[in-house]
Amino acid sequence: MKPQTILDGATTPEGGEVVLYERAGVYTIRVNGHELMSSRVHGSEEELARLVCGALAERGEPRVLIGGLGLGYTLRAALDALPKGAMVEVVELLGAVVEWNRGVLSHLAGGPLEDPRVVLEVGDVTAKLRGADSLFDGVILDVDNGPDGLTMAANERLYRDAGLAAIHRALRPRGVLGVWSAEPDSSFARRLARAGFAVTSTRVRARSGGSGPHHTVFVARKKRRTGSG
Repeated sequence: MKPQTILDGATTPEGGEVVLYERAGVYTIRVNGHELMSSRVHGSEEELARLVCGALAERGEPRVLIGGLGLGYTLRAALDALPKGAMVEVVELLGAVVEWNRGVLSHLAGGPLEDPRVVLEVGDVTAKLRGADSLFDGVILDVDNGPDGLTMAANERLYRDAGLAAIHRALRPRGVLGVWSAEPDSSFARRLARAGFAVTSTRVRARSGGSGPHHTVFVARKKRRTGSG
């Protein structure tokens, strides 16, 4: 078997170790030794983007926020599903991940960062959402391992009541939130409903073509609240 090669590494704001590996053309990002994502397995991330952006297809110039760049597959699927007039804002916490996507990983998803519809920001998507008010038609969260933080414990605040309330405010009327999760999470579904969303969850295959283990995609549509959008 061909040996695994370490290509680069980075440190999270909480001091965790993020490492990019390559073996026989397969790229993997691990956090503190745990595999977070792989170029071999990305079908569920693509389905996440398709489910959200497909619901926005009738809007001529939708504005979508993606939290987490990863290996670029979620962004690519979103761009493929959105109209030419769309704007996609991507917020990625780690500058190293952005550099990898512009360099050694750029071929994996067809260089989605080069699309003129994309605006990229290195920072915390939670802070981005706090500063938004009815700004987005769609929000896609491919952050960490889903509602249970793996990369950073602080990521879990996105999925708690205050974070979901901020997302609700950031969405325009009939806006759509999509969340990737490694596992089903009934308590998270209840929090979404409590925050003012109509929620569906779908089990999807991890690999493109319908193979591999299952992951969960939550699609939450903003409900109109009395006195709000």
